[in-house]
Parts: sequence; C-alpha cells; structure tokens
Amino acid sequence: MTSVQSPMMKQFQAAKERCPEAIVLFRMGDFYELFHDDARRAADLLDLTLTSREKGPHAVPMAGFPFHQLDIQLPKLVAAGCRVAICEQIDDPKTTKGLLRREVTRVVTPGLADDDSLLDPSRSTFLASIVFSRHDDPNAPVGIAWIDVAAGRFLAASLSRLDAAEQLSRLECAECLVSVDARSESVAVLSEAGSRALVTARPEWWFETSSSLSNLSHALSSVHVEGLGFELPEELSAIAAAGAIIQYLKENEPAAITRIKTLSVWRPGRTMEIDDATRRGLELIRTTHNGRREGTLLSVLDHTKCPMGARLLGEWITSPLVDRLAIDERLNAVGVLVANEAMAESLTAHLTGIGDLERAVGRASSGRAGPRDLERIGKASAAMPLVQQTLSDCSDGLLAECREWIDPCLDVTHMVTAALVDGCPQHARDGNFIRSGFDEKLDQLRELSSGGKQWIASYQATEIIRTGIPTLKVGFNRVFGYYIEVSRSHAAKVPPEYQRKQTVKSAERYVTTELEQRQHEVLGAEDAATRREHELLETLRSFICQRRGRLMRSSETLAIVDVLTSFSRVARSRGWCRPTISDDPELLIDSGRHPVLEELLPPGSVVANDVPMPSTFASDPRLSEGKMLLVTGPNMGGKSTFIRQAALITILAQSGSFVPAKSARIGIVDRLFARIGSGDDLAKGASTFLVEMTQAARIMNRSTRRSLVILDEVGRGTSTFDGLAIAQAVIEYLHDAVGCRTLFATHYLQLASLKGRLPRLDTMQVLVEQWRDTLVFLHRIAPGAADKSFGVHVARMAGVPDSVIGRAQELLAKLEGDSLTITRKTSKLPSLKGSEDAAYSASGRDDELPLFSKQR
Repeated sequence: MTSVQSPMMKQFQAAKERCPEAIVLFRMGDFYELFHDDARRAADLLDLTLTSREKGPHAVPMAGFPFHQLDIQLPKLVAAGCRVAICEQIDDPKTTKGLLRREVTRVVTPGLADDDSLLDPSRSTFLASIVFSRHDDPNAPVGIAWIDVAAGRFLAASLSRLDAAEQLSRLECAECLVSVDARSESVAVLSEAGSRALVTARPEWWFETSSSLSNLSHALSSVHVEGLGFELPEELSAIAAAGAIIQYLKENEPAAITRIKTLSVWRPGRTMEIDDATRRGLELIRTTHNGRREGTLLSVLDHTKCPMGARLLGEWITSPLVDRLAIDERLNAVGVLVANEAMAESLTAHLTGIGDLERAVGRASSGRAGPRDLERIGKASAAMPLVQQTLSDCSDGLLAECREWIDPCLDVTHMVTAALVDGCPQHARDGNFIRSGFDEKLDQLRELSSGGKQWIASYQATEIIRTGIPTLKVGFNRVFGYYIEVSRSHAAKVPPEYQRKQTVKSAERYVTTELEQRQHEVLGAEDAATRREHELLETLRSFICQRRGRLMRSSETLAIVDVLTSFSRVARSRGWCRPTISDDPELLIDSGRHPVLEELLPPGSVVANDVPMPSTFASDPRLSEGKMLLVTGPNMGGKSTFIRQAALITILAQSGSFVPAKSARIGIVDRLFARIGSGDDLAKGASTFLVEMTQAARIMNRSTRRSLVILDEVGRGTSTFDGLAIAQAVIEYLHDAVGCRTLFATHYLQLASLKGRLPRLDTMQVLVEQWRDTLVFLHRIAPGAADKSFGVHVARMAGVPDSVIGRAQELLAKLEGDSLTITRKTSKLPSLKGSEDAAYSASGRDDELPLFSKQR
C-alpha cells in the first residue's frame, strides 16, 4: 500500500473491505484492473502479466484484462474456487468530470453463478447450507438446505448425519455455507459426502431460528413456515439452513431472491437411495478413470434436445422412483412414444433449438437477461403451442397432463418476436437488437443518426472537390470525434477555415464548424438511441418477469417431455422392452444386456444373460425375501459385467425407462448398494482393504429387505483365509439378518458349498471353453459353480513370461493337493427381518467348528 492513497485506490480499498474474501475486478475505462494479492492470484490463474503502479517499497502489484474478456476470464476464476467481486463504474465517463463513482455491483461465487459461461448446461449447480441442531449430540438431526440459484429451486431437509452426507453427495454442491462455530463439524460431513464444495463460513446468528424465520418471511412473503410442510419443532434445523441461504443472497445477490417461488421440504424414502460409492462404481454420471460422461449410463440415455431436459435426466437417473404407480405412469408415457414414432419425432423437432429457457427466465427475473436471453425465451415460447398440439391425441396419462401443464405463452411470443431482431447479440452494449418498426422514438433517433452519417460521407466527397486535395478523408476516433485528415504534401491547399486539431506521423487533422455541428447531432442521436434501446430492454425484462410463473411451469414440463422422448428414442433404436414393476423383492431378467457395453461395442456382440432372482414365498407378502446369487468364475469372464448390468437395469426401470432385455420383472428397490473395484483412497490414508471393509460395513448397516446389493470380490484385499472368512460372513449376514436381493461375485470357489445350507442362495458360473492351453471366454452366465479360477491362464494371456507361468503351474499343482471346505456354525443372530432362527457364523476359535478345515 502506498503511503498516500490516490482517490481511485481509496475506492478500490473500500470495495476490498466490503468483500475481503473476494478477488476484486476494478473497472477502469476499458479494463478490469486487479491490485495487491488479487493481482498476484489472478496473474497466476489467468496467465496475466504482473506489473506494478509504483517502484520501490510502495510498489503496488497490478494486473488486468480488457472488459470485453470478462466472459472468458470470470469462469476461470470461479472454476478455481474463487469468489469474485465486480466493481463497476457507476457514472457515465462521457458526462462526468473528475473521479467516477465505482461500486461493487455483483459478487460471483461457485454457488451463485448463473451466467451460461459459468455453468454446465447439463447439470444443476447448487449452493447449500448446513446447520447442526445440537453440537453436543452426534445423533441429533442435521439441517441442510440447497438452492439452484439459476433456476430458483429451493429445498430443505432435516436428516440424520449419514443421510445429510448422502444428500450432499448426490447434489455435488458447488458451495456450502457453514457456521463459524461449527466449521469443523460441517467440513467433516462434507468430507463424508466426498464433496469438493467451496466452504463459506459465516457468523452463528445467520443460522439462528429467529433470523432464519425473518429471512424466509421476507423472501417468500409468508410468516407461517408450517404452511410449507415442515414439522415443527423437529425440522427447525432445516428452516435455519434455508434462512442462512437467504441471508447470503441478500448480501451478495439480492436479485436472485426474486427467482424463488417457494421452499420445498425434502424427505428421504421418496426416491431410491444410491450412495456415492455406488454412483461412482456403476458409472452413472461420469466414468471412474477420467470423470467424463462418455461411457456412462447417462451418455447412453441422453438424447435430450434442451438443457432443462438434460439436467432432469441426470436427476431421474441418480434418484429413481420407489412408487410403483409413478413409475408405471412414466413407463406408460414412454410406451406411447415408442409405439407412435411420428409423435416422438415431431416432439423432438419442436424441442430442438429452444435453448435453456429455465435459466434465461431466471436471469430475466433478476434483471440480468441480455438480448440473446430474451430472444431464447421467445423461441421457446413459440415452440410451446406446437408441443401442445403434438400431444393433443393423448387423452390420459402423463403426456396428457404435460399437455395441460404447458402454457402456450402466445403473448410472450408476440412481444419478443415484434421487439427483437433475429440473431441478437449476447450483451446489450453491442446494440442494434431492437427491431425497426417496434418503437417510433427509436426509429427516429436511428434515422437522425443514419442521416448524419450519410451527410458526413458526402461531406468528404464535397471537400475533395472543393479543396482539390485527392487524399482528403473524414475519419473518427473516440478522443477527438470526427476530423478531416490531410497529408502533409497537400498542406498548402488547406482552406483557412480548417482548424488544426491533431498532428500525426504523416498528416494533419482538422475540424470545421460545420463538421462539429453535424458530429454533435450524430453522436447525440447515437447516444439517445442506445439509451432508448436499454429502456426497451428493461421493459421486455419486466414483461417476462411478470409471466415468470407461467414460463417456468412450461419449462419444467418441456423438460419432462424431453426426457420421455429421449427414453423412447433409445428404447426404439435398441430394441429395449418395457419392464414389469412389482412390490415383491424379485429381480427376473430374461436375456438382459449391459446398456453401456451395448452402446460401445458392435451390434450383436454383447452376450445376453438371465438374472433368475424370484422372491421367496411368505404368508405375509411384506416378509417375502429376495434371492442371493453367488457368481463364480475367472477374471475377464464377465462376472462384474453381469452384476453391474443387473443394477443398471434396475435403475433404468425405476427411472421410468425401458430396459435392454427380452423381458424384465423388477420388484421395487428402496436402496441400491454396489461395492465394485478397488477404490483406494491413499490421500486419506485408507488402503484398498480398509475402503472395501468400510463400504461393506455401510452396506450391511444400511440395507433393508427391499434393497439390492451388488458385491464384487469382497475380501480380496487381505490374506486368503481372512478374505474367505470375511466373504462368507458377509454372505451369511445379508442372507440371515437382512434378507435382501444380493449378487455376489467372487474368486472364492469354496463359497459355492453354501448352496443348500443357505436356502435363498443360488450359484451361477461364468462359462469358459478350454482347449489344451487355450482359454475362450464365452461371457455367458449359467447356473452352477465354477471349479477353476483359471488364474494362470489369464496370466499367460496377459503376457507373463513363460518361466513364471511354468513355475506357477508347479506351485498350483502342489497347492491343489490341499483343498479348503467350508463349514457353517449355526447360532442366534438379531435379525433385521424379524426372524428368530437366523444362522450366522464368523468364528474361527479352536473350541468351535472351524470355518476352514484342511483335508488331504
């Protein structure tokens, strides 16, 4: 800091004091400048040149970029997790003498982003908040709230700590508000959620019930939060979390509050629970090896035509339904579109190119929509009656409801089409976006400006003839305005009425009284036309804002139609079938195929397999239990693919999609768990085996009779005996204590002997063909148990040296002289399903029947 601050640097310091955590972009003319530590950080992140205002001990580091690069540079800062405060010039430089006023007009953070340049069009961006109802009780409810600022969707929930972490994990929030007093506890929950959110700590009073109720009453125009569906006082922590978000918006983005229609209550159990490890293991949204969409279930299904549909599709996949009637409603709609290809293609055509209506309307509501946003709204509204007309033949069901939910918004279409030119610029500063003939005053100003420019053009020709100077030209720059330029070689011919204005390298520049008068008329008309265009833009924003509810409801409906149409396109092109949904704990799939492999591999190359898991009979249907399948066989044979495809088909069915199979009967799954892959977490000091056991423990503690559990190679991260013991114990626990549907892939062939001892367990094997030393994987799964793992054969196929293969065969022959057989000890176990006869054994003490007995 200089010893004596300039007035301009005092303005910067005031902006920095208001937003001490943010990088301040300080507008100076045509540039955004950065100073001190902000300049150092931005120079590194944006690859800017770092300079200084002064030299010596009072040097002020600085960097900057042209103002028109804001849309390029701002996303880089936000993506790096920075808070950014934009300090603009409030006064007009053309009319203000001396120091211009500057104020922070906008604060942008990862959770407050709402510009297209800052957002992923295919997924929502959430700002979240965490509140602990009691800091001294780890079992007390945790309040969380979250908002999609760009769309105005606002929800809150009071959950257990574990459920709160799960929900935050699913949301993948970009930023999370926490109390300063509970920062460590909040960060721990975010860590459990695997969240990379920017943590924003704020004072404790932000999260107090009284201030939160006041904030919500202000934002929602309602004092009675009970009317929103919250159960008080049990869910006060959810109210507190929601109120903190409103406080954050009030201080940083108050216009965003106008987008909020209501605060909705979220409660667990309304959708299938899929935890973070399962989402990653099944690669629902992104792949594990590079984090991209290609090669995921989402990439297979995503034939959506508008960003709202793409975002909704991601939500449906990660939160499948658990209500059979609601699932069937979606399946019925997809069935109609599969059967009526012409209707589906017509809907696709109408939805194509409508753009992101939801976010455009959101920006209009907060006064930040540019001309292109408004043009996008007009195009979307023009498509609404076309979609309605296409659905006119649907007399009932979800598609008929969508037809009724869509508002044609004809008034919006007419207004926007009449007001805006085709191909509007993104920013209002670029001008010329209002259509000629829309506003008489603007047309007059444009005509005056255009006429003045035409006069200036003819003035040049007249002066060339009058003066006899062939190189004379009339030019313009922002400093001197219009001028007459004459090369020095013709200086003697310059008339006396020319007034010298500027000397340049090889010419002199002049003005005349007549030229200055015309310049005043032209520039005055241009400025007035610019101001009028901005006034009309604000009128259009207000017009859209008044119709926000209708537009947003239609936007949500178009998204539903888009996803259903996308489902139908995949089903028709891939020959998928409609699944039958039941309330029994069953999973019966005839000739099922892996949906992602089917997309990636040549047609017909994916081997279809059955999943035979009927429910067990019980006098009370609520006590029926699901089958367990133990899948054995070598690596590369298809065990993992088989159990994954069963999980993916279940997710597809409960999302409302058809499935890749000849037929499928799927009982509702309330929670789906998958333990797949090694999943080392070395950054947290967790080994492969520890991660595996942590996830297995979570599965056993969280699963219910209605759950589906997918386990791949449990126990492989430790010694053979330990691994085999743990694998058997896990199987017995899930069989006896939980009773859920389970697919368990393993190398431990000895576990197949559990068939017959565990009534609900069946064995499946990977079929291979062996000819001498050659192994052919058929990728077919059939009933029965494998008798070999073929590990040495797989090693040979991988290129292991022959000497190593030979030695391995010698050792294998010796080791196979000793075999392991499994015994099972019956004992009492508290059962999650209510059975008093559950059998369970995880013991290997000398005074009990050994888990493994060596036989010769």
